[in-house]
Amino acid sequence: MPTRAQTQEPQTDLDARYSSPGATATPWAEAVSHLEKAEIFWLSTVRPDGRPHVTPLMSVWLNGALHFATGARERKGLNLAANPHVVLTTGSNAYGVGLDLVVEGDAVRITDEKRLAELAAAWEAKYGPEWHFEVRGGAFDSATAAAAPSTEEAGDAGLALVFEVAPHTVFGFGRGRTFSQTCYRFTR
Repeated sequence: MPTRAQTQEPQTDLDARYSSPGATATPWAEAVSHLEKAEIFWLSTVRPDGRPHVTPLMSVWLNGALHFATGARERKGLNLAANPHVVLTTGSNAYGVGLDLVVEGDAVRITDEKRLAELAAAWEAKYGPEWHFEVRGGAFDSATAAAAPSTEEAGDAGLALVFEVAPHTVFGFGRGRTFSQTCYRFTR
């Protein structure tokens, strides 16, 4: 099923207050290209007591949304069980080059085995054969994947829950000769 981000172009606005004179908004297609190619994202979730939690992880952009996996008993998995609001961030740590992207949305668990198989293939295509996942019980079975997410419960050993984040809002921070701040908003 196509997501909102796949079926419509976002409203795109340049924030001139935080952009160089003469800057233009970064096109959505360029932002998507960066989301597709980025290997590491930083996931921000909220703990049940309200404190933030941030962790790096791998993510796949597919069908207009970011996807990531975690064990149900991992901190991010526990946080998502209480609060689905997340931010995924990627970009460069160099000052004068690159495009940083901040994706805001809600993490929705994917359990459909056909969609999970499609995502497993996308993971392996992006990250290599050491990130091969089988699908079992509405999750990725990561028992054969290198450094894959795991859980503490014996019955769920090796199972990684898969989440989709269709963006509500994305911020793009361009750096280089011209600095720009672009906001992409999707209607709900």
